[in-house]
Amino acid sequence: MPEMNFRVRWPDDSTSVCYSPSSTIRDALKLHHAYPLSEFVAASRAALEHASERVAAKYGWGCGHASAQIREIETTAQRWANDPQATVTVVAFE
Repeated sequence: MPEMNFRVRWPDDSTSVCYSPSSTIRDALKLHHAYPLSEFVAASRAALEHASERVAAKYGWGCGHASAQIREIETTAQRWANDPQATVTVVAFE
């Protein structure tokens, strides 16, 4: 279950490096795909929760960093919550 980072570009062209405790994030998000904001938030949440569950199955407890990353994504996304054209692009898996 190798951990990895993924870099995203927000609607204002800023970027963030996000953390995943599992490389399965690559299965959930497509590189260079512009996701509608709400779709990106939902897909990220589902993928990070799944990764945390995998950690729990292996070690007996979920990944706190994954939970923190979900909160960070949701908080950042709130900036554009009223913009129906807002998109988020995954620009790299690192």
